[in-house]
Amino acid sequence: MTPADDSAGDFADDFDGPGLDLGVWVPHYLPQWSSRAATAARYEVRDSCLHLSLPDDVPLWCPDDHPPLRVSGIQSGVFSGPVGSTVGQQPVRPGAVVREEQPAHWGWTPRYGRLEMRARATVTPRSMVAWWLVGLEDVPERCGELCVMEVFGDAVDPAEGAAVGMGTHPFRDPRLVEDFAAPRPGVDVADWHVYAVDWRPDGAVFSVDGRPVREVAVTPDYPMQTMLAVFDFPERAVPGEPYVVPELVVDRIGGKPA
Repeated sequence: MTPADDSAGDFADDFDGPGLDLGVWVPHYLPQWSSRAATAARYEVRDSCLHLSLPDDVPLWCPDDHPPLRVSGIQSGVFSGPVGSTVGQQPVRPGAVVREEQPAHWGWTPRYGRLEMRARATVTPRSMVAWWLVGLEDVPERCGELCVMEVFGDAVDPAEGAAVGMGTHPFRDPRLVEDFAAPRPGVDVADWHVYAVDWRPDGAVFSVDGRPVREVAVTPDYPMQTMLAVFDFPERAVPGEPYVVPELVVDRIGGKPA
C-alpha cells in the first residue's frame, strides 16, 4: 500500500495538458470524512495553469463535525480504512469515523528534496490559500505536516506584504515538534512568486523567490503527499460586502530528490 521512499523521483507538473492529471491528483479534499461528491474541487486547467477556486455555492465541509468552513482542494494521495473505522488522513476531529472508504492512491509522494511551486493568489479577510505536505498515515505516527506556504487574507498588509506561514506541525508524530511561524517576506501574493522548501533529514529551509525565509531543525522522515487548497470562513463575512471568489493559480509545482 505504501509507495517506496524514492517513488517520487523527479516530478514536475506545469499543467500544459487539457486537464488535471488524475494519475497524480485526487480532485477532492479529505473525502474519507465526507464523500467525493461533497468534496469535489472547483478548478480549471487553462493557460498552462491550474486555477483552483472557491465559488460561493460550494457547500460547507463536514458541517456536522467542523465549524463553518468551505474548501476547494486537490491532493496527491489518499487512503482510508473501511466505513465506520477511524483510519484516515488528517481526521476532521478526534474520534472521527470514515464515511466513505477511499482506496489507496499514491501520486506524488516525495521523501526529502527540493520542492517548489510558482503561484499567485486572490484572498480576502475571510479566505486563505495554502500548500502543505502531510504524511501518508499508513502508519498512524507518520502524520506530520510540512507547510510550505499558508496565507490568510486578514494577514495581508498593503505596505508590508503578506504573512506567509511556514514550518512543521507534529500532530501525532512523536519525533516532531511544533515549529511554525508566519514571517513577512515582503511579497504581494497577487503576483507570481516561487514558494519552496529544501527538505533534508537534518532540517528544512523555506524560501520565497530563492531567498531563505526560515528554517526548522526536525523534519518528517517518511513520504508525504501534497495538499493544495483554498478556504473560506463564512463566519468572517461582513454584512453587505460582496463575496470575492478566492483563488490559487499554480503555474508549476514539483520537486527533485535531495
